[in-house]
Amino acid sequence: MTGHPLPLPAKGQIWRFCRGKKILAPMVRVGTLPMRLLALDYGADIVYCEELIDIKMLQCKRVINEVLETVDFVAPNERVVFRTCERERQRVVFQMGSADAERALAVAKLVESDVAGIDINMGCPKEYSTKGGMGAALLSDPDKIESILTALVKGVCKPVTCKIRILPSVEDTVNLVKRIEKTGIAAIAVHGRNKEERPQHPVHCDVIKAICEAVSIPVIANGGSHDFIKEYMDIETFQKATAASSVMIARAAMWNPSIFRKEGFFPLKDVMQDYLKYAVRYDNHYTNTKYCLCQMLREQLETAQGKKLHAAQSTLEICEVFEMGDFYEETRAIFEAKKMSLETETQDEDDQVDDSDVIKMAVRFDKREYPPQITPKMYLLEWCRKEKHPQPVYETVQRPLDRLFCSVVTVAERKYRSTLWDKSKKLAEQAAAIVCLRTLGVPEGKLCEGENHLINKRKREDQERLNNKDHGEDLAEPSHKKANFIEETSDRNVPKMPR
Repeated sequence: MTGHPLPLPAKGQIWRFCRGKKILAPMVRVGTLPMRLLALDYGADIVYCEELIDIKMLQCKRVINEVLETVDFVAPNERVVFRTCERERQRVVFQMGSADAERALAVAKLVESDVAGIDINMGCPKEYSTKGGMGAALLSDPDKIESILTALVKGVCKPVTCKIRILPSVEDTVNLVKRIEKTGIAAIAVHGRNKEERPQHPVHCDVIKAICEAVSIPVIANGGSHDFIKEYMDIETFQKATAASSVMIARAAMWNPSIFRKEGFFPLKDVMQDYLKYAVRYDNHYTNTKYCLCQMLREQLETAQGKKLHAAQSTLEICEVFEMGDFYEETRAIFEAKKMSLETETQDEDDQVDDSDVIKMAVRFDKREYPPQITPKMYLLEWCRKEKHPQPVYETVQRPLDRLFCSVVTVAERKYRSTLWDKSKKLAEQAAAIVCLRTLGVPEGKLCEGENHLINKRKREDQERLNNKDHGEDLAEPSHKKANFIEETSDRNVPKMPR
């Protein structure tokens, strides 16, 4: 069942967004896009992303992924830290871990156009969070809580919420929540355990109820999976026990997201296949996909299927466990076709650029075709020195559309580049070097070319150093020799191509 789309709430009117709603909680490693979309399919009204640390998010760039039709926030190492799509834009709350008002606001501004709300996690008891002053560590610093939430409420146009755990006394908890309410946040989620308690400890419904009676903003009750929520009807039971405006579900939804269905659970096999379809469709990392499926299998992990899942080392292998190998291959083929189509469109645009003086070939650098530590750039540098030319000069640009790179190398006043764009600056430079070497008819160092003179040269010098060591001589390597085997790279920043 697909949940009914909700209008994006105006600032200060999150009550329409929270009251009486079923919410997928921000479980670490679970709140990724496939699980969020699956929860929405089965009836969840609002979904939270996994808690993301502010410092990590501030390193990210917002990228439109035209192949997947998603918005990706990508770290410098190319890892996607947060991925979302239009389907959930008005129903996903971005939850972050932060201990600094300025950083929190900067992250909120980075993502606010792609999400329905911003949440600060003040309830995580894990050491990775509390050690940095985030999560449950904030509960003992009300001044910092106030500064973070006030900055967000004033600085962004989307509703702001926070999630807390209860304090040792009801009075202290209520006083803290009242102070939080005064910051202007739109709602508060309360996990009904203190920071020392774990799921096996009973959830304190009476404390959540006391909070509900003390404040006027919506209160979202969390922590009932262990004691209350085993099926859909239990959501209402937990809501009545706490008098909360709505219920946030974590573990129960992780074990079977179809708990949001009024009609009852779907067969687990169907749920897992539905999840896996989303995981493939949105290129979810296989380790996260495997983790989520293992959580669903639980006591069935010792079955033959469970053991195969545990042994899987790729998304394809996971799909094969569930007899979905054909689906994986078909989906990847669609992606490749779409990617090629986009590359062709972009290539047409590139071809319109006036670079008639540049010699071009469609080549890529594949390090598997070369000996270890030997590259085309090294061969080109060696050739330039032998011919007494100035060393090669590389100019690299990055394309905003897909963040791919292209490099032009200038050798003896001639320019060379590959027509294919690469995912890194280093690969683009190697490809440009290959174009130059092939145009000149010079060996590029591939394994198939036979004897490699750079490798032989290195072996001779290594042997000389060993001989020197045997005679107790200084092993320091002259810089002019070492340079023959080190690629010279420019320290200049890589500019982006104009749109």
